[in-house]
Amino acid sequence: MHDGNNRHDHSRATEPASIEEAGVNLLWTSGWDSTFQLLQLLLKHRLPVTPYYLEDSSRASTSTELQAMQRIRDALYDAFPETRALLRPLRRFRVADLDSDPDISEALRTIRSRVYLGSQYEWLALFCKHHGMADIELSVHIDDKVQAVLAPFVRAYDQGGKYRSFRMDPCHADKAEYTLFRYFSFPLFQIDKRAMARDAERADWSWIMDMTWFCHRPVRGMPCGACAPCVYTIDEGLAWRVPRSRRALSYLYRKLALPLKPPLRAALASVRRR
Repeated sequence: MHDGNNRHDHSRATEPASIEEAGVNLLWTSGWDSTFQLLQLLLKHRLPVTPYYLEDSSRASTSTELQAMQRIRDALYDAFPETRALLRPLRRFRVADLDSDPDISEALRTIRSRVYLGSQYEWLALFCKHHGMADIELSVHIDDKVQAVLAPFVRAYDQGGKYRSFRMDPCHADKAEYTLFRYFSFPLFQIDKRAMARDAERADWSWIMDMTWFCHRPVRGMPCGACAPCVYTIDEGLAWRVPRSRRALSYLYRKLALPLKPPLRAALASVRRR
């Protein structure tokens, strides 16, 4: 009897935890997309969430992003007390502490030979590989450049019976895209920012979404209008989030400076290959 009970207990201990128990790992930056997914997980699906944040010392917005996350957390606790038990402490890691990996670096170079992707995708993959994380949510969405890159390589799946998400299909394991993005799931793969805004308004979350932050180079506490996230925010239908004066500057930047970036990158890559 005693041995039988031990075997039974061991069997139960090795059963995988349900999503309601284990929760969801989410890369959260305080930005529009990841905050929208955070609200869906907490308020719509009622799931525990462990948020992760990677600190990039070269980014001037780090302190602003952390402050925004704290404001959002405080607002959730006040308006939705049940989230105190669901939203777990933020887990912070430094990009500077990540070890390099030749396979991941080569994967990014291969993709960049066809289309430019930011270096954050390399260090996000490095982080996941280093910490043995095989399923963390990355808020890739429609109109996001990387969404178009990954579209031929993903497959849909059911996330614990709660919602539909997407992952890299293992049948593409020989592709650079799989090497770089195999660690992530993409719950926002079929929605754009404007649809998120409409959904947030219907759910009465707009006031929380207004607390999000996106600019990488804030000027006197306001979005700069010229960094990549500011440009994407304007191009993807949320121009109202950038101050009017900065929108004018952004227009000039996108018309005059932005078109020069691709040839400059190509020239720099050519020099490095010599």
